[in-house]
Amino acid sequence: MRSIRRGDSGPAVAEIRSILVGLELLDAAGDVFDDAVDTAVRAFQQSRGLGIDGLVGDETWGALDASRWRLGARTLFHSVPDALVGEDVRTLQERLLEMGYDTGRADSIYGPRTARAVAQFQREVGLTSDGSCGPQTMKALRRLGRKVVGGRPQWLREAEAFRQAGTNLVGKTIVIDPGHGGGDDHGVVVPEGPLRWSEADLVYDLANRLEGRLAAAGMRVHLTRGPKPAEPMSGAERAALANSLGADLLISLHLDGHDNEAADGVATYHYGTGSGLSSTVGERLANLVQREIAVRTGMRDCRIHAKTWELLRLTRMPAVRVDLGYLTSPVDRDRLVNPLFREQIVEAILAAVQRMYYPVEADVPTGSIDVRQLRMALSNRA
Repeated sequence: MRSIRRGDSGPAVAEIRSILVGLELLDAAGDVFDDAVDTAVRAFQQSRGLGIDGLVGDETWGALDASRWRLGARTLFHSVPDALVGEDVRTLQERLLEMGYDTGRADSIYGPRTARAVAQFQREVGLTSDGSCGPQTMKALRRLGRKVVGGRPQWLREAEAFRQAGTNLVGKTIVIDPGHGGGDDHGVVVPEGPLRWSEADLVYDLANRLEGRLAAAGMRVHLTRGPKPAEPMSGAERAALANSLGADLLISLHLDGHDNEAADGVATYHYGTGSGLSSTVGERLANLVQREIAVRTGMRDCRIHAKTWELLRLTRMPAVRVDLGYLTSPVDRDRLVNPLFREQIVEAILAAVQRMYYPVEADVPTGSIDVRQLRMALSNRA
């Protein structure tokens, strides 16, 4: 859908306003996207871990539509082929995770894993184990508190599964996702200088370089797109591709842009919600990538942040998105269009991936790994 923004009007805006009124983020209904709606949309995006731009695109609209439902307002069940989606599903998933049941990510989708977790809960409290969440299951949920204390069980499951994978990069599968691309989706574009620099072209070059380095270190590497795809891919489609490949890690590469050309620096994002649910392993990967890039390149450290973007929420493996500088910043742009600087970024990400597979107690200082030694070590083993 075309993004709905300030100044628009009509039935779609009226529906957005109605939802925002129901969420108590807006005082009055109407059909005009005015300053008050822009402020309310930004507040909603911030509360849901979305990009805060005041635009109602596909992801923001999906989150708004899902927010209509409150847990207990309807019976939840595993529906095929169209799964139930909503805020009530996410609330149920978070509640079950707190109690020690494995629903996977709190992705707001009532899929088979959530149904199995509900069925397990029902068996343990003496209810009919049908995997649906109706009035009796809701009553049992309200009666019970946490089953597990001393740390969120989902975090522990993720960390233990990763630990058991071993420290060797050889044979691990990683998906590199160059953002944007396809049709008219060029991302941030700066039509200055001898070339028309675009985010889609630059991040593909970075992904291509990174593919070669990771493959040389023994990993199986897949890119989500080629240099000139015919159609753009959504975050959900990219996540589905990574899931189908059984990837161990996903790294998505983007550039940023801002009206103020003084904005610069690198930032990394991992899955996490405003209520504190997070991918622990994804957060560790985000930290390592962010620190390695900032130290090795000298870029401004804009830190790591939790988001619920589809690409981070729907992937079943630790996933991060890295915004590798602002193409609208003269400082960052001069660096990013330099192939040697892009090589520095690639080395930083490779070092971060290697550190992910070190046990925490055997980790090394940021910037200390000589990534050239990884290829040599692989050659020696061969």
